[in-house]
Amino acid sequence: MSNFRIKLNTSIKNMKNMFYDPILFSTFTFVMVILIMFILLPMFNVLKESFTYQGEFSLIHYRNVRDMHENFVIILNTLKLGVVTSTISTAIGFLFAYAMTYIKVPFKKLFSSIAILPIVSPPFVIALSAIMLLGRRGFITRNLLGIRNAEIYGFKGLVLVQVLTFFPVAYLMLVGLLQKIDPSVEEASRDLGASRWDVFRTVTLPLMVPGIANAILVIFIQAIADFSNPMVIGGNFTTVAVQIYLQGIGNFDMGSATALAVILVLMSISIFVTQKYYVSKKSYVTVTGKVSRGRDKITEKGIALPIVIVMSLITLGVFLMYIMIPLGSFVKLWGVNNSFSLEHYQYVFDLGMKPIRDTTLLALISTPITGILAMIIAFLIVRKEFFGRSFIEFITMMAIAIPGTIVGLGYIITYNKKPLVLAGTAFILIIAFIMRNMPIGIRSGIAALQQIDPSIEEAACVLGANSKKVFTSVTLPMIKPAFFSGLVYAFVRSMTLVSTIIFLVSARYNLLTVAIMNQIDVGKIGVASAYCTILIFIVFVIVGLMTFTLKRMGINDISE
Repeated sequence: MSNFRIKLNTSIKNMKNMFYDPILFSTFTFVMVILIMFILLPMFNVLKESFTYQGEFSLIHYRNVRDMHENFVIILNTLKLGVVTSTISTAIGFLFAYAMTYIKVPFKKLFSSIAILPIVSPPFVIALSAIMLLGRRGFITRNLLGIRNAEIYGFKGLVLVQVLTFFPVAYLMLVGLLQKIDPSVEEASRDLGASRWDVFRTVTLPLMVPGIANAILVIFIQAIADFSNPMVIGGNFTTVAVQIYLQGIGNFDMGSATALAVILVLMSISIFVTQKYYVSKKSYVTVTGKVSRGRDKITEKGIALPIVIVMSLITLGVFLMYIMIPLGSFVKLWGVNNSFSLEHYQYVFDLGMKPIRDTTLLALISTPITGILAMIIAFLIVRKEFFGRSFIEFITMMAIAIPGTIVGLGYIITYNKKPLVLAGTAFILIIAFIMRNMPIGIRSGIAALQQIDPSIEEAACVLGANSKKVFTSVTLPMIKPAFFSGLVYAFVRSMTLVSTIIFLVSARYNLLTVAIMNQIDVGKIGVASAYCTILIFIVFVIVGLMTFTLKRMGINDISE
């Protein structure tokens, strides 16, 4: 009872302090309104729509989903895809991370750069390339191997594409954990006579089990929520994310679409909660303390050579996937007439520039808003004690787990009618960009703030600075790397976002990724490749300009 009173008194005191600080109170109110309007309310309306029929409460949509055998197969397909993709992706990501950390690898920067390339490119680029390389008129299957009836569409092709898309996520998650393992722990086992395999099996791998499990769960969430790859290359292998779109847009059946959306949200959130509150807390790496010295790299050919060969083959595969896009954009008709042609670019520049202009403009508008809002929320969560802080952190964390298709569905249901009609406007697209990219910026900001001694900010407060002055003059300059890395991430993901905005595009505002998917859907591979090439070029140019500007400002590594 005494603990309850202490917590109650603390909460009351924090509420009073918040009211006495008008800047803190207004910021808190603004953030709460944003989160409620554009995260909670759309999700509530999706849930409400799934339980509503002709204006009354009903379970008919769930019964329809249950009674259709096709939906049961689709749910099993989604789970199967998530398990297979996450397992293989994590294995490859661990292989790359282990090689980069433990083995003397030639061309290290090349391997690392190619490995993370899928993260900064449109999500369906690899799917498009897979069709061009391994499809019925694929360069490898038809021209090199002479296979006339090659079939890339379906489960196997989708797994290939998703693995190449998501293994960089596992690589980036695991390489940092491997670098934190103190070499002295493993060398002690070696000194006692253990072989390298024994050290890996009994020391390194057990230390990495929580991180590996974490990577599997994160990729599982992304795989089951993926919309673009299954839409492009899934064929008859339909997933829940695609079925939601087909029911909502193709069949105009919002009831069944929302029922399936709720099922997908429950799948994603249950895995996310497991990952966040169980696996992420099970870390054994930190018991080794600070790394005492550099690690002696493995040079034995019997170990290094096979791993380097496997990495080289995977890297070559990724490189081929990306080189095919510009090549395909200069071919008249892929697989039929491979003569050089500029007609696809002529089509884009004559008739298809609007999606390019719209996407770039909206991404540039949303990027600074996303970065600033993410740092403000991170500052509130880490540095301020007030009633509702845990709620804000929880909602922003859960936004990561909600599949983009469902967010877009929620927006179209919520803001397609009075009193607030936003559907078809640029505003709702900018909001979609912000809400999808902001959570990553918040996590980056929280990590950066936790490494800064709060006494520096407290000293500014003692000298009379208010919350706004402390944030703009003290906090923000100290977290510049996290802030600008959030900007780069927000811009890249806004340019390449598909699932969230697939429901929100209109004749007035059509985005580049949707235009690419439409071209693929009607079989215009050359035009789609030209669009993809232009998109990748825009992303790299603007990110390069941002990186150059940051270096001139004294920020050499925005990834820190």
